[in-house]
Amino acid sequence: MTTKTNASYGDKTNLVTQAVGLFATHMNRNSTLNLLAGKMPKGEAGAEATLRKQTTSHMPIVRVQDLGKGRGDEVTFHLLNPVGAYPIMGSAYAEGRGVGMSLNEDRLRVNQARFPVDLGNVMSQIRSPADLRKLGRPVAQNLMDRYCDQSLLVHMAGARGSHNNIEWVIPKDNHKNFNEIMVNRVKAPTKNRHYVVDGSGVQGVKSNAGDFDIATTDLFTMDSVDSMKTVLDQIALPPPICKFEGDVAAEDSPLRVWLVSPAQYNKFAAQPGFRSFQSSAFARASQAKQHPLFLGDVGLWNGFIIRKMPRPIRFYAGDTIKYCASYDSEAESDLIVPSSFGSNFAVDRSIILGGQAIAEAMAASDKSGVPFFWSEKDLDHGDKWELLIGAIRGTSKIRFAVDTGERTEFTDYGVTVVDTAVPIIGANQ
Repeated sequence: MTTKTNASYGDKTNLVTQAVGLFATHMNRNSTLNLLAGKMPKGEAGAEATLRKQTTSHMPIVRVQDLGKGRGDEVTFHLLNPVGAYPIMGSAYAEGRGVGMSLNEDRLRVNQARFPVDLGNVMSQIRSPADLRKLGRPVAQNLMDRYCDQSLLVHMAGARGSHNNIEWVIPKDNHKNFNEIMVNRVKAPTKNRHYVVDGSGVQGVKSNAGDFDIATTDLFTMDSVDSMKTVLDQIALPPPICKFEGDVAAEDSPLRVWLVSPAQYNKFAAQPGFRSFQSSAFARASQAKQHPLFLGDVGLWNGFIIRKMPRPIRFYAGDTIKYCASYDSEAESDLIVPSSFGSNFAVDRSIILGGQAIAEAMAASDKSGVPFFWSEKDLDHGDKWELLIGAIRGTSKIRFAVDTGERTEFTDYGVTVVDTAVPIIGANQ
């Protein structure tokens, strides 16, 4: 009796195995964006979350996998608006005087994204010193991983920016397919979650005769971090804190994640005392079972894990920055990066993340039973080959219209952005 140990090229069971393997590899990556989501619940722990297949709400990225056949292509999230009331004292009449409760909701859609990869033909296989078919899978996996990470980053930032090179698989927002590629609308930051470095402090977004009110000296520094911590400590309903798996100090020493561009990080790292901030991060890692988010290019300062993001969200001189001018409206207005920034400076957007900052919904493919799917096909009577990787997913910032007691404020629930000037090495670099 013989045992089949290898699926042949084109075998349908091979496609399912490949898809499951690709999805597992994607979910277990140590990339910065992937580390911002918790693990899917297992077994009986967290029964409701297990049924919905939803990661913890204490992490910035909340993943949901409850979209099945017949459930449509949308996921809805609900927020119980904050409740304020004064106690009724003594024998005062309490019946019928109960405080009201209200729910607000946000939703996102999913769509399939696919990357086909040309594996060449019979003659290219003969001429090439490498096996092109073996190289195809990691190429496809890398493209899909970049798409997932970059779509999360753009939605968090509320902008794509103009930085562009071969590493980007998401085009700039003036591309004809940008909205389709992003699946859900990219929302500019709400007014109560958008700040700009101003000297040694931070301020809200302001216009200077139509220009973005920022100077080339408004850089990302430790003073900026201290000022932003003061802001978050004093505003009503700040973004929730993050709780990382195994972090025993999560309650006593709460943290948020601050993603900064490489240029912002390099400026921050050049300041006196940075090594002690790195040491603080490594020390916290020992209290969090060596969670990889605390390791590598990272510093810990004043309640923030400051970590380098993979791509900058960057605006050059003359670029348009969208912002919300009103607390009670999602209407977006435009400001222009000052021409004084020239080709030596740009505006980079940093992103502060708390719990429930962004949602990522995934649906099972009918081809594989998991969100990722895989296909291999020969063409032209077997002379040419092509493979394809696909995923069914969508992502969006979690935004609610929050009743603060004084007014209704549209609020990016777990995301705050801080724009700063950065020196650059040349135009569009």
